[in-house]
Order: sequence, then C-alpha cells, then structure tokens
Amino acid sequence: MKMADSTDRPGGTTDTGSGSGRSGRGKDGSGAGAPVRRRDARRNRDLLIEAAHEVFTELGLNAPLDVIARRAGVGNATLYRHFPHRAALVDAVFRDQLTGTMEAGDRARAVDDAWTGLTGYLQAVFTVLATDRGTNDLMTTHLEGVESLEAVHAHNHRTMELLLERGRHQGTIRPDVTTEDVLFALAALGRAVPALTTATNPDAWRRPLALLCDSLRAAPTPPLPSPALTPGQLNDTLHHFNR
Repeated sequence: MKMADSTDRPGGTTDTGSGSGRSGRGKDGSGAGAPVRRRDARRNRDLLIEAAHEVFTELGLNAPLDVIARRAGVGNATLYRHFPHRAALVDAVFRDQLTGTMEAGDRARAVDDAWTGLTGYLQAVFTVLATDRGTNDLMTTHLEGVESLEAVHAHNHRTMELLLERGRHQGTIRPDVTTEDVLFALAALGRAVPALTTATNPDAWRRPLALLCDSLRAAPTPPLPSPALTPGQLNDTLHHFNR
C-alpha cells in the first residue's frame, strides 16, 4: 500500500468518486449539469471529512490518505481536488475540535480562582486527548500548515501564561514554574495517554494528570485519584506507547 503524506499527489490515479463520470453539460450543451456537480462536490467533501476523522482517530495523523479516500468511497483524485495536501485535510477535520479547546481556555481565563481555572481547563483538554487519537496526535506534535492548530497553540500558551501568573499572585502556584515547563510536561503526558488508556482503563490519565498538577502547587496536596499502576500495567502501557 502506498503511504501518502503531505507531499503526495494523485499522479494519474483513476478517480472513482461519486459524480466523476458525469458530463458537466446538459443535453443542449448549456451547462445544466453544474448544480449537480456542485452538490456532488459538497457531498464528496463531507464524506472525506467524516472518513478522515474516523481514520485519524483509529490510526493517527500519519494514516495513509488512500485509506481515507476508500473509506469515503471516492478516488484519490477527488481527495486531492478538495485537499491538496495532508495539512489542509487535517485542518478541515479538526478545526471545530480545536475551536472547542480555545473556548475551554476562554472559560478558564474567566474564572477568578486561578487553580480552579487551570485544573478545569486541563481536565477538558485531556478528556479530548483520551478519546480522540487524531486530536491527540495533533495537539502533542507539530504539523506545519494547519492554520487552526497554530491558532490553538498560541491561545493555549497565552491561557497557561495568564493562569500561572494569576496563580503565583494568588499564592496557589509555585513561583519558580514557567509556562514552558508546564507545556512540555503536558505534551509528554498527553502523548502517553492513548497507550495508558489502552493498557488500563479510559480514565487512567486522571491520576498522572493530578500528580502533574500537584507538582505546580504552592500548598499541601490532596490524595491522588484512582488506583496506581501495577508493574504489569506499566509494562503494557510502555508496550502500547511504542506502537
């Protein structure tokens, strides 16, 4: 199977997509088929976005693009007409999801108590990371050319910066922690979440996230939630992490 990436092009692929064999003109040559073509184009684009979300969730963002085309029931040429490179498809698939992350950040910024805002925001973000592998890949790695991702990274950085600054002022966040410290630790933990939840249970991420949050506290910490990993679960998690 050919592995498609951001530089792939159809290269003569026969297009089997819906509407690909229709003439663009009516019987009188007046172009009466144009509205049909537009409807087919919109339908194919919607099918591609839906299929891409499914495949990215199952296989991650490096999933072959021809698998997505087949899942949508169209040809590779149809995919590339709508999305000339992988980044364009990723942006279309995850734009709403990433917008939701920024909305969660805005809600956290509006909370007066910085610690409550910070922990609520991270709970919201990690709930998504634990249930959607495609979004997890997108949020914990760097993919060039995805406009919505660049916007959410900038928004996330500012959200963390504001909450940490407010928390230091309120005395709930340790004074020596930086925004980059937190974002690095969150990216590393987020990257491990799919392996952790596959090897254990869907809520297994809550314990390490709580442990990470507690490391930011300037005050005594409460007990950690959920059971600790067993040695066997740790081995299973590391095995899945390397897949």
